[in-house]
Amino acid sequence: MKTYFRLLSFAKPIEKFAIPYVIATLLSILFGTLNLALLSPLFETLLNSSNKGPKVESLTDKAVSSFNILGQFRQYVNESIASIGPEKTLGYVCIVIIISVLLSNLFKYFSQRYMEDLRVHTLLNLRKTVFNNVMNLHVGFFNNERKGDIISKVASDVQVVQFTVTNTLQVVFKEPVTLIVYIILLFNISAKLTFFSLMVIPISAFIISKIVKRLKQQAKESHESFAKMIGFLDESLSGIKIIKAFNASERVKNKFDQENIYYSNLTRKITRRQQLGSPVSEFLGVMMVAAIVWYGGSLIINKESNALAAADFIAYIAIFSQVMRPAKALTDSFSGIHSGIAAGERVLDLIDTKPLLVNAPDSKVLNGFESAIKFENVSFSYGEKQILNSISFDIEKGKTVALVGPSGGGKSTLMDLIPRFHDPKSGTIRIDGNDYKNLTVESIRSQMGTVNQESFLFNDTIFNNIAFAKPEATMEEVVAAAKIANAHDFIGNTENGYQSFVGDRGNKLSGGQKQRVCIARAVLANPPIMLLDEATSALDTESEKLVQDALNNLMKNRTSIVIAHRLSTIQHADKIIVIDKGNVVETGSHSELMGQNGLYKRLIDMQAFTD
Repeated sequence: MKTYFRLLSFAKPIEKFAIPYVIATLLSILFGTLNLALLSPLFETLLNSSNKGPKVESLTDKAVSSFNILGQFRQYVNESIASIGPEKTLGYVCIVIIISVLLSNLFKYFSQRYMEDLRVHTLLNLRKTVFNNVMNLHVGFFNNERKGDIISKVASDVQVVQFTVTNTLQVVFKEPVTLIVYIILLFNISAKLTFFSLMVIPISAFIISKIVKRLKQQAKESHESFAKMIGFLDESLSGIKIIKAFNASERVKNKFDQENIYYSNLTRKITRRQQLGSPVSEFLGVMMVAAIVWYGGSLIINKESNALAAADFIAYIAIFSQVMRPAKALTDSFSGIHSGIAAGERVLDLIDTKPLLVNAPDSKVLNGFESAIKFENVSFSYGEKQILNSISFDIEKGKTVALVGPSGGGKSTLMDLIPRFHDPKSGTIRIDGNDYKNLTVESIRSQMGTVNQESFLFNDTIFNNIAFAKPEATMEEVVAAAKIANAHDFIGNTENGYQSFVGDRGNKLSGGQKQRVCIARAVLANPPIMLLDEATSALDTESEKLVQDALNNLMKNRTSIVIAHRLSTIQHADKIIVIDKGNVVETGSHSELMGQNGLYKRLIDMQAFTD
């Protein structure tokens, strides 16, 4: 229940929807019950009109208290029959029933409308909270999680949660109140018969509880299996070219099919178990009605003391048959809530995941970059795997610093530390003398622009992709940035110019074109510090030259940190830092490092040989 009430907290302010819902529901139940209460007077009117013999005294003809609703109706009907006759009385009773049905359904509509508003409001808040928390998580979180699992939680699980929570709230309030009103009405007719019928309800509840017992575990497995399928789908769509190139379509289809079969079988088991609850409760209800017909009928036939009148007995059966509807709804709700709680636990698990990087309470805002970034004995590891070992160096303002070395040496990890995607395990990073941990993450990143090896573009127009760095940018500013990035000419040749859509992840553009749009985006941001992570390594020679020219334009009058695939492109860097196995092994300019005849020279010679 703790999980349920926490999920329900996302419906706040719940009173905005709950109070009108409660009022509308109570009125709907009241007029709905009145419809059934009027059956006995209706039957009595018919029986009186057809039976001219001595009148059989019913329970409601005896002492009528102000709390006996059915007796009050009977009294009014009997008085009406005596004064205006049975035919007119029958007409009046029918008119009252029509009005009661109309009001019952009108208030039922309003109660459903308020509950739907609550359901939509809950879904809005829940999905917003989940997505916001995902966006706040540190970059390292996404290296350890399947993207499909996250998508499944944000899309599918949230949907299950909001429906189950609000539907259960609806059933838990409406159906018990309906049951109580019906039972009060039944006691008004015959307390003896009602006590007899209530004896069977605990047996029914016990049987239903046994049926739905394993639903929660199966529901949890079902949500996890669905998340795996979403993950397979995402990977398959992203890697469709690789799948086709290696003739792996059948293998991928078989992998998806196996998970799909497992999910389908699990869903079938859950559905069968849920569906079993309804017919079982209905069968038990019919058994109860049959027992009541037998018991109540015997009372009438034997003409025992306090026996029921025929009209009362018929009304009793009609009302008791309606008691099974809310009882059945409660049964279905308890079987469905297990699925919602299982999905809710997965969603709450994502909400409860806290970002490792948060601003300190007294953190300051970095308003500019004035002097240098300093690494002081910085170490970093992924779990037990050590990546960087006590690294120290300076990046002075206006200088170009290149990070080179063998693959796996820690260059990209070092680059990720600069915009504070991660914090070092030990040591300190300072910018203008300020410890990173004493500054807000947002203000640090606002001083930096990034161009990665993987050119990521959103499925939007070229204009919006460039303006992503500065949403309020004018067309003139975007065009100026595109010209600096050597992108303006090819953009002009596209079908709709800057309003052309780039497709999913920019797949309508070539690698070089995508990279130049990314560079234009960085130019428009106009940060004092540029981070370039192997920005030309995936390009052909012609594209590489165009992109390198764009990068040279980008780095003018800026502090630049570069990871270069082709060492020839960084020979003019002010400082080259050689990193191997997490250690800084050499530092200096190109000429200085060549003179040391160390690792840098060997890398240059190897690349010259392969070129």
